[in-house]
Amino acid sequence: MISFSGVLRILMWIGPFLFTRGYQTYQSIRSAPPSRIRPLPADVARSLNILYAFALFAFIYSLPYFAPENVFRATSSRLQIPNGPLFVRLSSLHGLSERDELLKAKFVNLESRLLYLAYGPDVLASCPYCTSQEPSSYFYYALPSILAPHLLHLMVLGILTSSLMSGIHGARWRTPAAIAGVSLAAVEIWLLGSYNYQRNATATRLGDIEPFYWRVRTLRYLGFAVVDAALGYIVYLSSTNRWLAMPPTVVERLEDNIRMTEGLRGKLSMLGALKNTVARDRGLRQRSEEYWTNEGQVMGQVLEDREVVDGMQAALERVNVETIERQAGGLADNVVGVMDMMRGMPS
Repeated sequence: MISFSGVLRILMWIGPFLFTRGYQTYQSIRSAPPSRIRPLPADVARSLNILYAFALFAFIYSLPYFAPENVFRATSSRLQIPNGPLFVRLSSLHGLSERDELLKAKFVNLESRLLYLAYGPDVLASCPYCTSQEPSSYFYYALPSILAPHLLHLMVLGILTSSLMSGIHGARWRTPAAIAGVSLAAVEIWLLGSYNYQRNATATRLGDIEPFYWRVRTLRYLGFAVVDAALGYIVYLSSTNRWLAMPPTVVERLEDNIRMTEGLRGKLSMLGALKNTVARDRGLRQRSEEYWTNEGQVMGQVLEDREVVDGMQAALERVNVETIERQAGGLADNVVGVMDMMRGMPS
């Protein structure tokens, strides 16, 4: 296994890079314009609630209370204690279960106890063909029980990041979620396969015993909780356009345009009805004619004012006429090009 000093050396190498990237990401999230941020979609919110519930369950399940009993820790016994005193102490705490009886029969030598600390009580007690002379047999027997929670975790991630559950906002993170889940399983299998279970052979005190199985179990479910929480936060940021904003799809743009067109059509219909009402009512028609007549007279007097004329002249002098002509010419060329292309298309 990688030692603590090795982990520190790795962090010293990649730490500055991770800090820089993390700070840049934090700044990009904070600098997201408010106009770009949108509410959390309902389907994403539902998926995130389930994902965070699973993460909370994984965190709670990682606590020692839910872990299988470590007979040496429960009885405060050293590794070399004989079977008799060990299980007498255990029976004084609670009655011996069927698994305890099987462990009592399996604890025939120090090798079996070392395998117990590496693979846990269930594997050592229930494996029908494993022997301490072939330690690898315990590893192969333990693989299904190791992969089972990881497969469940992958199934949860796959369902919650599917387009049916969370739409396109969750589906875009389906592959990274699967990679993270598979990586957790691969790391645990690698740790177990490379672990030297005989490291506990020289442990003479209870504090010197390394409970490898129980530590890996805790790290497994903590890894589930961390991955799920990080994935949920990333999906939340991306689905609300706070980070890695995704441009709207063609369907969304069409829906927005149709909505704007319908709103404009409704306003034009109201304006037409209003003009029709004014034209049909004699009193309203006279008031409208008087208003526009007065408006023309007032605006004519304003435009004849010397200060207004000087201000308009000064504004025209500040305008770059050549730039406006060039932009207008480019727009006209584009319109003509589109019309020519449409004429050339087959009917």
